[in-house]
Amino acid sequence: MGATDDAGTLCGGEKTISIRTDPFNETYGQFSPDGRWIVYQSDESQRPEIYVAPFPGPGGKRQISTAGGIQPRWRQDGKEIYYIAPDGRLMAAAVTVKGDVLDVGAVSPLFAITSVVGGYQYDVSADGQHFLVRAPTTATAAQPLTLVQNWTAALKK
Repeated sequence: MGATDDAGTLCGGEKTISIRTDPFNETYGQFSPDGRWIVYQSDESQRPEIYVAPFPGPGGKRQISTAGGIQPRWRQDGKEIYYIAPDGRLMAAAVTVKGDVLDVGAVSPLFAITSVVGGYQYDVSADGQHFLVRAPTTATAAQPLTLVQNWTAALKK
């Protein structure tokens, strides 16, 4: 995002708008594929949870996670929302939209993710059948480095 002036106008002339004005820490926002909904992580319940709200409104938010969650993502067809549960499992919440109403169906665990520091831990294919997951590097003992000097002299012998 570019720099803004005091009125919140981007340097290119575009006007910024506030999507959520709650006094909570709301992060990892992502628009639905059709642009009508925004899923995000909020700490309003004293722990991170996943919510979805209509964009640009009106309407209230719906909680997606049931026992905490971070890093929400939409499936490209808008039929599922994924997030990471506190126990490290990747969860999938079935979502259907009927008119201006978003219904949340079953929330199912998919598999465990080992957490790494910084940024999204995963991405999902368009059909929701494949996942790319960041994995921690395994620390191994340093291998000795052998430096051979004047090796061309050995070729002449």
